[in-house]
Amino acid sequence: MVSMKSDTGTMRIFKADKNGIQAAAEKIRQGELIAFATETVYGLGGDASNDRAVAAIYEAKGRPSFNPLIIHVPSLAIAREYVEFTPLAERLAQKFWPGALTLVLPRRKGCPVSLLASAGLDTLAIRVPGHRLALEFLTACDRPIAAPSANPSGGISPTTVHHVASGLEGRIAGILDGGSCAIGVESTVVGFHEGSPVLLRPGGISLELLESCSGPVRIHQGDGSTPSPGMLQSHYAPNAAVRLNATSKMPGEAYIAFGRDYDQIADVNLSLTGDLTEAASLLFSALHLMDEMNFSRIAVGPIPDIGLGRAINDRLRRAAAPRDNRQVVNQ
Repeated sequence: MVSMKSDTGTMRIFKADKNGIQAAAEKIRQGELIAFATETVYGLGGDASNDRAVAAIYEAKGRPSFNPLIIHVPSLAIAREYVEFTPLAERLAQKFWPGALTLVLPRRKGCPVSLLASAGLDTLAIRVPGHRLALEFLTACDRPIAAPSANPSGGISPTTVHHVASGLEGRIAGILDGGSCAIGVESTVVGFHEGSPVLLRPGGISLELLESCSGPVRIHQGDGSTPSPGMLQSHYAPNAAVRLNATSKMPGEAYIAFGRDYDQIADVNLSLTGDLTEAASLLFSALHLMDEMNFSRIAVGPIPDIGLGRAINDRLRRAAAPRDNRQVVNQ
């Protein structure tokens, strides 16, 4: 491991050799974040099966809401362990993986990927990157890796170590140095609607190349019908009606608390100590638990609207938005 001087301090850089890869992978297994090169841009990698590591990705990026993250794996065979492939999805994967194509597919039952990484949805965005070092790193990590672009949210996507260091100094454990990225734009994202392919985000694989393999591809018009990283969409919401900023618990309600103020009435506490990263990591699990317990109403206590709290509150507002016959109440 070496260090480089950035504008704000010293960033740890892991060399692209066996020792560097193993050291960087060990950081991932410890729940820390490592930026690594792919053929598209540098990804901000964390253990996708670790709720806190996924929450730390959102925190490091300053991401304004919990949009789905792309899960990176080293092979199609491993991807099949996490998602269900249709014949068409299998054909696209066989054609373009490893490469700059992300497929949005249904999660398998028992999939270990954090619900936070998929924003609580029943699909995963997944790909096998076409970069030798990235594949070696993913293999060494021996777990699925969530990896959005390694830059602060809203910033320019990073294609060099310097880009990453200048944006994320002090926020991550280090960078696995893969040199400059060859493509320099994010992966193409393809979802499926009623069995037909939908282009959710243009990227490193052109529409023409996609259609040469799949036939006609519909271009997503932003109607929210097929979720994708980097796009606005309707996120998972519980079946129960939701009451936000609740300071009391009504009869028949489940209560989700944050901190100690309302812990005495809580069915679930996102963080007794008031840790927003812990709260983010438990958010979707708590909502799913409320569904499993068949509550008809959920009250959620106040959560500070700072740092990751903004993303948590954004997600809760989306989960509570009126849909079908449910109602949202703010106290």
